[in-house]
Amino acid sequence: MLDKLEERHSDVRGARIRYFVGGEGEPLVLLHGLGGAASNWVELVPELARRYRLLVPDLPGHAGSAPLPVAPNVNAFADRIGLLADREGMLPAALAGHSAGGLVALRLALRRPDAVRGIVLAASAGISTGRRAARVGLELLGLARPSALISPFRRQIVRYAPLRYAAFGWWGAADPPAMSARAVEGFLAGAALHTDTLGLGRALVADDLRPDLRDVSCPCLVLWGAGDHWVFLEDGFELARRLRASVRVIPDCGHLLIGERPDACLDAIRSFLDSVQANSQPKTRR
Repeated sequence: MLDKLEERHSDVRGARIRYFVGGEGEPLVLLHGLGGAASNWVELVPELARRYRLLVPDLPGHAGSAPLPVAPNVNAFADRIGLLADREGMLPAALAGHSAGGLVALRLALRRPDAVRGIVLAASAGISTGRRAARVGLELLGLARPSALISPFRRQIVRYAPLRYAAFGWWGAADPPAMSARAVEGFLAGAALHTDTLGLGRALVADDLRPDLRDVSCPCLVLWGAGDHWVFLEDGFELARRLRASVRVIPDCGHLLIGERPDACLDAIRSFLDSVQANSQPKTRR
């Protein structure tokens, strides 16, 4: 689905990772969320590839990537993404992480601050993930794998609005019928290949990031859908407060903002990365 990018595979510390590379410009790594896939970024990739060199992996256990042999915490995922980006000659890089991908991005920034220039946190996990309700919910999702169950019916979901409500209503999108056919396909296509989403889910709930956020040294942008019923906007404000980061809220938008409102996300990502690049340029003395 990521037509402008080249599909590649690499063995990284005991796990075979599928990823996509392409585009021209400064490096940018796109990280999907729990139960997602690289194809979640399908609406943004064509435009981002015009200005950035993209690396878009399937996280371990998701879609075309093998599960990790051991995943006690999110560091295990972050380390492999860092090694993969190193192999592609793309560090230091900016990162954009959706949901669980945001927590992976933050852990990579904490472990390798020299490797991360800036982070866009789109409806990121990391604040309330460790609460009991979240732990139970993520465990059940990992066991039930609902996206894998409906993935074989994605063609019908693309065509019929009532089925989009069933797949994405309340939790995922504020207006499911308004999502493009490409976005719907992008959120569902990889799920049929998942082998171990539970591993990332358990790593998330075991990882209390809050005490470490003050040590994130790179600039961050917190990007959120105002109608997110999965990771609430209050989490975004708390994340921004701890990171001393800017917040951008997209009205009438749910958790799957990168597919539901790709136009607003693209504008936010570009503006943020332009500011990061401008601030990284050496100042000229007059």
